[in-house]
Amino acid sequence: MKKLGSFLIMMLMSVLTFAQDGKVEMADELRSSGKIYVVVTVMLLLFSAFIVYLFTIDKKLKKIEKGK
Repeated sequence: MKKLGSFLIMMLMSVLTFAQDGKVEMADELRSSGKIYVVVTVMLLLFSAFIVYLFTIDKKLKKIEKGK
């Protein structure tokens, strides 16, 4: 039953991917106005801040584990 459910979900996912027309109007509009660079920059800043935060937490945890 689990295999059948997985199969049906995969079939539905493939149908949904074929239903797309391949043209993203929002991305085209952002690219033509030059705002896509702002979006990419903000995403990179958020991603780098998240990575720095994770490394900071990792260092603090190592320090706590070493102390015990």
